[in-house]
Amino acid sequence: MDDPNAKTPRDRTDKSVGELVFDVSERTSTLVREEIELAKTEISEKVSQLVRGSVVGVVAGVFLFLALILIMEGVAWLLNDLVFDNFWLGFFVEAALFIVIGAIAVLVAVRAFKKGAPPTPDQAIEEAKLTRERLERSTQ
Repeated sequence: MDDPNAKTPRDRTDKSVGELVFDVSERTSTLVREEIELAKTEISEKVSQLVRGSVVGVVAGVFLFLALILIMEGVAWLLNDLVFDNFWLGFFVEAALFIVIGAIAVLVAVRAFKKGAPPTPDQAIEEAKLTRERLERSTQ
């Protein structure tokens, strides 16, 4: 029960040059569209990760800052009672400690943003390079 409309291997190879060029251009445009979609998806994923991380970091920073205010207030009064005779000296010691902690936090934040930025579509770029290499090899 052979289908009379089924193409034989010979029929598939008997395409004209125009049909072959059309097929190649159609497949190339499909490939380019898929690469663009991959790049868009990859960039949106990286941006959403950066935004999510930034929001969580800000919220955590606010709570830690509020807790640190209370802790440092207690430490300042403790230093005044145990070490210093003047109540203001404990607060200056704490201010210096705050500056050190802030400098460390800035360094950590800069490193984190350098890792995530700029959000480039690395996978799409790599795939495009591989596709170009394959096309160059097939035309040689």
